[in-house]
Amino acid sequence: MTKKRVHELAKELDTNSKELIAKLKEIGIEVTNHMSTMSDGEVTKAMRMLAPKKEVKPVVEKKPKEEAPKKETVEPQKIEKKVERPALAHKGQKPLPKIDLSRNELKKYVKKRTEEEEIVEEIPIVIVPENMMVNEFASKIGKSTVDVIKTLMGFGIFANINQTIDFDMASKVADKFEILLEKEQEQNIEELLYTEDEMSENEDKEEPRSPIVVVMGHVDHGKTSLLDAMRLSNVAVGEHGGITQHIGASEIEHQGKKITFLDTPGHEAFTAMRLRGAKVTDIAILVVAADDGVMPQTIEAIDHAKVAGIPIIVAINKIDKPEANIERVKQELTNYGIVSEEWGGDNICVPVSAKGKIGISELLDTILLVAEMQQLKTRGLGPAKGTVIEAKLDKNKGVIATLLVEKGILNLGDAIFAGIASGNARVMINHLGKRIKSAGPSTPVEIMGLSEVPEAGETFYVTKDERKARELSEKAKLKGREKKLYNAHANISLDSLFSQIQSGEVKKLNLIIKADVQGSVEAVRQSLEKLSNEEVIVSVVRGATGAITESDVMLACASNAIIIGFNIRPQPNVIEMAEESKVDIKLYRIIYEAIEEIGAAMRGMLAKKYKEKVLGHAEVRSIFKASSVGSIAGCFVIDGSIHKSNDVRLVRDGVIVYEGKIESLKRFKEDAKEVKTGFECGILLEKFNDIKENDVIEAFTMEEVKE
Repeated sequence: MTKKRVHELAKELDTNSKELIAKLKEIGIEVTNHMSTMSDGEVTKAMRMLAPKKEVKPVVEKKPKEEAPKKETVEPQKIEKKVERPALAHKGQKPLPKIDLSRNELKKYVKKRTEEEEIVEEIPIVIVPENMMVNEFASKIGKSTVDVIKTLMGFGIFANINQTIDFDMASKVADKFEILLEKEQEQNIEELLYTEDEMSENEDKEEPRSPIVVVMGHVDHGKTSLLDAMRLSNVAVGEHGGITQHIGASEIEHQGKKITFLDTPGHEAFTAMRLRGAKVTDIAILVVAADDGVMPQTIEAIDHAKVAGIPIIVAINKIDKPEANIERVKQELTNYGIVSEEWGGDNICVPVSAKGKIGISELLDTILLVAEMQQLKTRGLGPAKGTVIEAKLDKNKGVIATLLVEKGILNLGDAIFAGIASGNARVMINHLGKRIKSAGPSTPVEIMGLSEVPEAGETFYVTKDERKARELSEKAKLKGREKKLYNAHANISLDSLFSQIQSGEVKKLNLIIKADVQGSVEAVRQSLEKLSNEEVIVSVVRGATGAITESDVMLACASNAIIIGFNIRPQPNVIEMAEESKVDIKLYRIIYEAIEEIGAAMRGMLAKKYKEKVLGHAEVRSIFKASSVGSIAGCFVIDGSIHKSNDVRLVRDGVIVYEGKIESLKRFKEDAKEVKTGFECGILLEKFNDIKENDVIEAFTMEEVKE
């Protein structure tokens, strides 16, 4: 008896690998996949217990054999017979058709097929991760890095040993070396931590849980004051300038039922948590001041709540002020898809006053009603799982993390794993500042005892011991480094749109439209939404005036959207953030160009030949009037360089006011061809004199994109 692989033994026992693996586990032999090797003892045990037992036939009295006919009397065609050969079970081979061969031909055919089978089985199969560096890949397939790099060059990729390649490209390279690759399957963390029996036992015991509510709205519209009124506490006094400085979590009780509140410092933080896959909240309360109406941050809050896909309850605050106008607020909200129930919509609007304690009970009743309609349930027993709301490093206490338990029970002393952080809950404090020993579902709790500061939105798990938690955190660190090297966030772009539509990855194309005036926003929105077809729906997530901001990039990240800029320019820091997040920003000056390009991308006919490259920025510090030539801009080059031959645009508060050429570029009184970062210069624009201080002159060129 010799060592065998699982698929070889399966062939001998006339069964498939999956069934054999299950049977082997029943008799105490652990194997992972069809390529696993079994020891001599395991093979012997398996053959003894799993090999089919031969039937013992009863002894039958043999009849005397009849005399066989003479060979010469039998015609040759009667010797030929129809032989059916079953289909081979090897991966990648087509089933064999029924064949009609003579015995000699059959022997040759069987010999040929046996040789082919042996060749197929000799092809090695290597299991690799989804993304890996070139030198790591070469090591896994047993080839030199030089050979791998040469093969990549054959596919038009010029890579070094530290460059990361994905599984698809690795498969193409492996095919050249006649090696089959299998993608490494990512194991679910819960499967690693708990047995199937433990998971099924706990999941069956679901029970109702209290709702988790996020409070959003414009600054100074009374979010924290409203929370004060509901919590009967005075948080706002402790905040700097009355503005919330951190994410807080609190719990209140109303009519015998608990409600958990999250108070965010801004909608970007809420979206940042969603980017990490943390769908923490069940309901959003949109706070709008009755005397102020809908403001820019109110619109942002609506956009973020809609992307999160959670019900929105509108709390119209400050109704006790003389200038309050509740109907005007409701009217303004309809422009952004928030329609009150009184007007036939789905959103409940509750008039309240945080200072006058008016409508607070009605608001809490509404929250419980919406929560009841959602039928919120979760696992109430077993190890805890939840989300990190916030975390910080205190010089005296160490790492302090605010956790929100979603499933199970978190007990004092439990070992915890949360991304790159691990440790145990040495101290547990509730929202009132009191020490507690356990926390159930929908309960916020502050703990101490983690090794590092986890990121907001990270999922935490309770493990069996601290050693397991530390092991998982080390794996998370390694994976994080690989992700950073590969920059794995794959956001949608116009270049890849058609291929993603064909593969079924894209059913909805989300767009964020920013323009210089509201009329342009509406015109672009209506024109682009008409491009929707049976395969993909065009949806405008946000449409607003003004420059593209970091908030727009974060929303695009969370909703997998493309940003369309019409007659505006983003700031350099926004461009940098978009590049890091792989968010596609498209800028246009003419509406039909945007419509044609997006329509062409959806049809797969996008012919992109040129790409804009920004070369530098110069800030206008002073204006010099000359009657003979016009207005000369006294500038300071803040980054890159300005060349006289460059195309330039004049940007004022993020909006383009001029695009053209430089007529004259001077350093002091001398003509200059180029002025670099840190130097002053005088710039005269062609046929344009409306220049103001603090305007930015942006130099750019159009480069041809190599296909």
